[in-house]
Amino acid sequence: MTARLNPYLSFDGDARQAMEFYRDVFGGELRLHTFGDFGQAGTPHADKIMHGMLEGPDGLSLMGADTPPGTEYAPGDSFSVSLSGPDENELRGYWEKLSDGGTVTVPLERQMWGDVFGMCTDRFGTPWMVDITQG
Repeated sequence: MTARLNPYLSFDGDARQAMEFYRDVFGGELRLHTFGDFGQAGTPHADKIMHGMLEGPDGLSLMGADTPPGTEYAPGDSFSVSLSGPDENELRGYWEKLSDGGTVTVPLERQMWGDVFGMCTDRFGTPWMVDITQG
């Protein structure tokens, strides 16, 4: 089996909602496991997500979890999740859903290098880059 690169996102108690949102955006199968599923039933964080994985069509994969108990949640600004490819309709669809309720920092439009590119932060605080590559 070859190694895969998977973005892994941390959340402040809303991992279930965020991962379900991403499933609605990208489609695919979502598997969520709570802290309660792994021996921490009856604790205040039992229903929080210990590990989630979205396996989307066409090889998209995204992982995420709530910040573990005793660990401080610190949203990062040193990463982005990048989506790129030539399928304009697909990527514009992702863009519309990801930017809805979020903040657009670079509008999705043709850039000086020829691609259609945009940057946004979704409503859960995750930064995204979308690049529609030109043949």
